Amino acid sequence: MADRSAPSCHLRLEWVYGYRGHQCRNNLYYTAAKEIVYFVAGVGVVYSPREHRQKFYLGHQDDIISLALHPERVLVATGQVGKEPYICVWDSYTVQTVSVLKDVHTHGIACLAFDLDGQRLVSVGLDSKNTVCVWDWRKGKLLSMAPGHTDRIFDISWDLYQPNKLVSCGVKHIKFWSLCGNSLTPKRGVFGKTGDLQTILCLACARDEVTYSGALNGDIYVWKGINLVRTIQGAHAAGIFSMNACEEGFATGGRDGCVRLWDLNFKPITVIDLRETDQGYKGLSVRSVCWRGDHILVGTQDSEIFEIVVHERNKPFLLMQGHCEGELWALAVHPTKPLAMTGSDDRSVRIWSLIDHALIARCNMEEPIRCAAVSTDGIHLALGMKDGSFTVLRVRDMTEVVHIKDRKEAIHELKYSPDGNFLAVGSNDSSVDIYGVVQRYKKVGECIGSLSFITHMDWSSDSKYLQTNDGNGKRLFYRMPGGKEVTNKEELKGIQWASWTCVSGLEVNGIWPKYSDINDINSVDANFIGQVMVTADDYGIVKLFRYPCLRKGAKFKKYLGHSAHVTNVRWSHDHQWVVSIGGADHSVFQWKFVPDRKLKDTLHIAPQESLVDSNSDESDSDQSDVPELDSEIEQETQITYRRQVYKEDLPQLKEQCKEKRKSAASKRRERAPGNSIRLHFVHGYRGYDCRSNLFYTQTGEIVYHVAALGVVYNRQQNTQRFYLGHDDDILCLAIHPLKDYVATGQVGRDSSIHIWDTETIKPLSVLKGYHQYGVCAVDFSADGKRLASVGIDDNHTIVLWDWKKGEKLSAVRGSKDKIFVVKINPYMPDKLITVGIKHMKFWRRAGGGLIGRKGCIGALGRTDTMMCAVYGWTEEMAFSGTSTGDVCIWRDVFLIKTVKAHDGPVFSMHALEKGFVTGGKDGVVALWDDTFERCLKTYAIKRAALAPGSKGLLLEDNPSIRAISLGHGHILVGTKNGEILEVDKSGPITLLVQGHMEGEVWGLATHPHLPICATVSDDKTLRIWDLSPSHCMLAVRKLKKGGRCCCFSPDGKALAVGLNDGSFLIVNADTLEDLVSFQHRKDVISEIRFSPGAGKYLAVASCDNFVDIYNVMSSKRVGICKGASSYITHMDWDIRGKLLQVNTGAKEQLFFEAPRGKKQTIPSLEVEKIGWASWTSVLGSCCEGIWPIIGEVTDVTASCLTSDSKVLATGDDFGFVKLFRYPAKGKFGKFKRYVAHSTHVTNVRWTYDDSLLVTVGGADTSLMLWTYEMEGHRDSRQCDSEESDLDSEEDGGYDSDVTRENEINYTIKALSTNIRPMFGIKPHLQQKEPTLDERPPVSRALPQPEKLQTNNVGKKKRPIEDLILELVFGYRGKDCRNNVHYLNDGADVIYHTASVGILYNVATGSQSFYQEHNDDILCLTVNQHPKFTNIVATGQLQLLLFTCGMQ
Repeated sequence: MADRSAPSCHLRLEWVYGYRGHQCRNNLYYTAAKEIVYFVAGVGVVYSPREHRQKFYLGHQDDIISLALHPERVLVATGQVGKEPYICVWDSYTVQTVSVLKDVHTHGIACLAFDLDGQRLVSVGLDSKNTVCVWDWRKGKLLSMAPGHTDRIFDISWDLYQPNKLVSCGVKHIKFWSLCGNSLTPKRGVFGKTGDLQTILCLACARDEVTYSGALNGDIYVWKGINLVRTIQGAHAAGIFSMNACEEGFATGGRDGCVRLWDLNFKPITVIDLRETDQGYKGLSVRSVCWRGDHILVGTQDSEIFEIVVHERNKPFLLMQGHCEGELWALAVHPTKPLAMTGSDDRSVRIWSLIDHALIARCNMEEPIRCAAVSTDGIHLALGMKDGSFTVLRVRDMTEVVHIKDRKEAIHELKYSPDGNFLAVGSNDSSVDIYGVVQRYKKVGECIGSLSFITHMDWSSDSKYLQTNDGNGKRLFYRMPGGKEVTNKEELKGIQWASWTCVSGLEVNGIWPKYSDINDINSVDANFIGQVMVTADDYGIVKLFRYPCLRKGAKFKKYLGHSAHVTNVRWSHDHQWVVSIGGADHSVFQWKFVPDRKLKDTLHIAPQESLVDSNSDESDSDQSDVPELDSEIEQETQITYRRQVYKEDLPQLKEQCKEKRKSAASKRRERAPGNSIRLHFVHGYRGYDCRSNLFYTQTGEIVYHVAALGVVYNRQQNTQRFYLGHDDDILCLAIHPLKDYVATGQVGRDSSIHIWDTETIKPLSVLKGYHQYGVCAVDFSADGKRLASVGIDDNHTIVLWDWKKGEKLSAVRGSKDKIFVVKINPYMPDKLITVGIKHMKFWRRAGGGLIGRKGCIGALGRTDTMMCAVYGWTEEMAFSGTSTGDVCIWRDVFLIKTVKAHDGPVFSMHALEKGFVTGGKDGVVALWDDTFERCLKTYAIKRAALAPGSKGLLLEDNPSIRAISLGHGHILVGTKNGEILEVDKSGPITLLVQGHMEGEVWGLATHPHLPICATVSDDKTLRIWDLSPSHCMLAVRKLKKGGRCCCFSPDGKALAVGLNDGSFLIVNADTLEDLVSFQHRKDVISEIRFSPGAGKYLAVASCDNFVDIYNVMSSKRVGICKGASSYITHMDWDIRGKLLQVNTGAKEQLFFEAPRGKKQTIPSLEVEKIGWASWTSVLGSCCEGIWPIIGEVTDVTASCLTSDSKVLATGDDFGFVKLFRYPAKGKFGKFKRYVAHSTHVTNVRWTYDDSLLVTVGGADTSLMLWTYEMEGHRDSRQCDSEESDLDSEEDGGYDSDVTRENEINYTIKALSTNIRPMFGIKPHLQQKEPTLDERPPVSRALPQPEKLQTNNVGKKKRPIEDLILELVFGYRGKDCRNNVHYLNDGADVIYHTASVGILYNVATGSQSFYQEHNDDILCLTVNQHPKFTNIVATGQLQLLLFTCGMQ
């Protein structure tokens, strides 16, 4: 069996050749340590010229295109391109991430700039609006954002002399921004007559509101405020790309290859023309300058970095070189020396020294170069060209030996034979030509078997065979030198290959990821000695595999840095290094190979930090050799929490049913009932798919969750209190360190986390807006200020919150697979761990992001599925429980050892002051010492150990344990079966709470004269519950199949149970022993009912559309009711026991005579006169009103009528329990509504005396008891939601004025006739007449004739005379209120009309105006606080509402 594991050796980035000069500017600076910071591809580089050493920042996963240096010159901000680009702020000393800013920009981040004190960062996006954002970068918090301009922005800068002012420039504009509150307001620079309107490429701010900017024509424009005051013409001969301000003055660099220095008043000091220096060349273009003291750094378009010392300005020193623009494909290594040769579409071939990290030779060719090869003696260098020719040079002096053109299409691969006699040249013409080296490269053979372009070739060691790959993925073999194709497999068997660079073949089967295209991997190179190989692919990744790599889905180590395509990769001649080249980023990366033996010495090297999902050291197919998942975990990972309809969708659904609402609103509808219900007790605990969700509170009560309820249970009094703030399944619960607050997370389209007080049961904070579908894990920090949460979206997003402020601090994609637990480090609240399916990750906060490092397992094994985790006694120690029963002990990110703790998964773990407690699937609770070396005690959860005071019965021995908590001298245990147990340290176990296990609960019956009910569920149990204050389960019986219905006989002695396989039982109601059983049907028995009185007959309804009637005494079937067109849902007997009412899934209401089952047709008026023994039907005129407006989307699943026939209780698919007056005639009756169940309420029943309503929830497995309260008896704690699906005028009606105001529709008016477009500059701020294309699209004037328009274009326009607002008549009173106030002790009155705020002086009668709004003001308020006198807020009409402070 071939080894499919990742190799144990690894690569370390040692050097990057190149600098990103193309399409970027201002990206080169000196740090405080006099190092140079810049970027290339996706790597931030810190280069020390003194030591000739580089450090790398690898936090990005795509091309970096912008860079800014913090004023203290240690921190660097870089921005990248991509679909979801982000900004990293990192430390240039440690090259570690300090902060990540994300989730705002799209496409890319074009410019960055820090403010004067370095607290804020401004960024500009590459989206269509070129969005400008201001960040508090340490917190990762967005302070303000605004659309930047309709065209590209090239530079942005803070005004270092005026706080809260910024300047941006770009295509044909310059804008001056002011930041006020969280609002960024631009004013456009006015060019006037001083200079032409043109593109501004760079800028720098000076004192006294002066701004200098570099223009495309080489002029420098000088601005005062927003006006252009003068131009310095001809500062450069062409566009000025870069401007850098320093203490001495300003430096500018332009396309003309010149660097100019200016003093602080922008008087010229000197000019340095780089084209004229020794290293200069024609066409040199400067993209970046940085002036510090007597040194100037210059970055050029062609990827060079120069350093100029001012007093020797004619001798610039060349620090860094790289290939220029154009794709880079050609790479070859010297056979005996540490040299690499590269050739690119920039037509240059370059030789790099891998020891000196420098360019040692360069030669320009006539054509773009696509491939290269060095002869085995190292004398000749062959280059394949894009035009189909190839050239051979002497390596020594780069002189040409020969130039041959036999092909028309590009040469993509060429290789010398190992004996040095032949050169094989593969072209895009699908053929390989063989040339004799000794015969001055005479053509000696041709291979023509391929049907597509040649991509890769390798010679055999004896130079007799050649293998090729082509664009179709075909691998062919040829005999050399003639070129005859070899098809005989026997002949190929013994061939030894001199090199392996092919991507197809048995030896490289495992390098292909799933679903990859045949051209995704560009290059391979095998290291036969080290038995490893490297690959380069289209995703910017260099991977290290074992060689040979025979089996699909092999694991690998992967390395990021290149941005897009890595086009070629090669081992150096002595296998010390790997050289890789990037196509579009045209950079050359040199990686150091660290073999296994050295790895042991370098264990302290931490795994690569990942900001995004760069699963370094990870394979694409982790599934390969992992043990099978435990059945319980597998079951859990397959649960879907997605709903077809969420409760959040209700308002929209109702909106869609507008027509129905209108017709219903006109009819008189029945009032809601006066009586109400209040939740009293719940049987159930959610253990089957949750963990660690059970705790003691400060006062010794127990808090847990079930369905949509947070439950606080008092075990002394056996009472419960409920948190009712959620409206769908709660999936997780965490307790505050002080044990007084609890956080719970729920399922939902935009799911929420509630933090609530266990004493008052009041919410303290609700967090929304970041988790889709649901929240599966939460945890408080040790200081209680922060909360971490994990979502169940596809990326299992992790969010860190400041929960009191409701503010998201940081977020990151967690994992593709399910995450079970998140834990915040108790010693350092910026660190956390997550565990899940094959997942153990250590995170630290960096601004708005979290940086993850995978747990480093080393030689101790593979990443197992982790089910639980806790931190230990120091900040470095962590412990996790695995799916195989081990406890893993971690220090920092390294696994130190594993301890066998349980048979089967360890589901729960709890840290004590001295030691730990764990619980597993084996049903054992284990106490450990503080190092997990000794197990101090174990408790097996067994029926024999149950104490007499238990509130129920244990269903089985050793149930799977899902939650453990300690406190008050006891261990609290939650099981998968829905039980909560309290284990005394001395051994006895008390059962406190229990409910049904996983599976839907449908069957519910209440006893005819005792406070008892029976339930039956898909979990294959029948249970009897005591509804009196002792609230416990009295009896339980396991069934062979799940059940969906049950019913007590009228005397209460027998209990009938319908099962899912079509059979049913009648059991003794006390002992649950069988009395009789039948099976006449194959489908689910959906409803079962004894006839009233003596209970002579039993009606049994099934999902195969029949009702069977049995004589109970003779145990025979006596009738069959036929005629239903769908499955039976509900069934009721009349009082005489002679008539059956049946509801079906097709919403039919049918009647059958008993016992024969003859179908009867009864008019609806007669139905009402019939006395029914029970009413559980949901159809018919008596309960027409119970169906909601959105009845098509959701079903009413159950109903039950009180014995006095006044109140009908219903349960529906939305999880609502509702009360209606009976009969509920007329559509859309009014009701009282209660939320506690999560989705379907499957059944509702009143007890025999109507004192309690009992409800069961389908999938939430809970049984809820509600007390029935008569009118006038109100408990203020639980608010009834007396809501109806529609509120018509009859509910109290409106005054005519109120009605009219209520019907005003502001949106239509504001949006359909957009007379004033909402972009550009507000009308009163515009200083110049708008050009034709800027004119508003709608004008009240007639359009000008075309002729006139064209004539006007070239002429200078007359400036408009300014108008000044003097007086406004009017006040907006028609639809506004409370919008007139006194200011200044009654001297002034403030009010508004139209879009103007008006301050009216009572004494003089004069007005002054606030005119920053651009649409109707609708509201106004004055700040009453003495500290903020005369501050006014006004809100306007628009899609976006914003407020303006007014002084």
